[in-house]
Amino acid sequence: MNAPAKQLDADTREISYSEAIREAMGLALERDERVVLMGEDIGVYGGAFQVTGDLVERFGTDRVMDTPISELGGAGVAVGAALTGLRPIFEFQFSDFAALAMEQIVNQAAKMRYMLGGEASVPVVFRMPAGSGTGAAAQHSQSFEAWFGHVPGLKVVQPSTPEDAKGLLLAALEDPDPVVMFEHKLLYKMKGHVPEGWYTTPIGKAAIRRDGKDVTIVASAIMVHRALAAAEKLAEEGIEAEVIDLRSVRPIDRDTIIGSVRKTGKLLCVYEGVRTLGVGAEISAMIAESEAFDYLDAPIQRLGGAEAPIPYNPDLEKAAVPQTPDIEVAARRLARREV
Repeated sequence: MNAPAKQLDADTREISYSEAIREAMGLALERDERVVLMGEDIGVYGGAFQVTGDLVERFGTDRVMDTPISELGGAGVAVGAALTGLRPIFEFQFSDFAALAMEQIVNQAAKMRYMLGGEASVPVVFRMPAGSGTGAAAQHSQSFEAWFGHVPGLKVVQPSTPEDAKGLLLAALEDPDPVVMFEHKLLYKMKGHVPEGWYTTPIGKAAIRRDGKDVTIVASAIMVHRALAAAEKLAEEGIEAEVIDLRSVRPIDRDTIIGSVRKTGKLLCVYEGVRTLGVGAEISAMIAESEAFDYLDAPIQRLGGAEAPIPYNPDLEKAAVPQTPDIEVAARRLARREV
């Protein structure tokens, strides 16, 4: 399934984030008979968020398989299938439900290569709709990327654009090890330019979405777009923020982040997950332990989710995770060294 890296001059068209994921899965199903899709309601219903769409009609129920309401069982079947040589993509209806399958993801998929002396691989992709903003309340709105990023043996990605959603999923399918892909639910309808055909976005490589000289903002998923909106507001005041799209939680692109912090001297980490022990904490520690520390001229700042479950009330739900005005205020204070 190996394919060349993304060609920048490839023909592109504007499609949505969910359409880009569906296109990637369709290409994979066409190209490689080992690829199978599994998950609850992904067949006739088309998936909880209609991402798999008509793939069951195109490829049949032997390739697009509805599973029982058992996340542990379904994930276990996917892991077993990967061990036998298939390339399964398993969709959780909500990433919150992956808690029921931690045994298979953490203790089986992530450990098999090590425990079998490198003689086996588990090329499975776990797709996880994640994040708040849809009024789905505390048990359907969490952000668990830090959980899985803490597990050696897993790779964890968070695409923020339709282009990367397709490219990272295809890269995950080419990877010999398990990959967890978090898809923020608010991004599914977002449109963007996506190259046609097969291409990959490198796992472990961040993207600089906006150049700046005054402060570095590292974000992922929906927070990238809120950070970019905040950066435009700050530019009106003469503050130029550099916005880095993390894209990959494990592995983290140290070089891009360190290079940016050496340039700006200030770091703001923005993430939707709970602030304590979140992805921003790891990035903060990484900078504190690196050569970039000597270039800091203000304390590192973290802007994360509240220390509380995600509320159902729409106003409280917004208040529980960083919004564009919150990022704007935090970045302004940091740029002015008011922290």
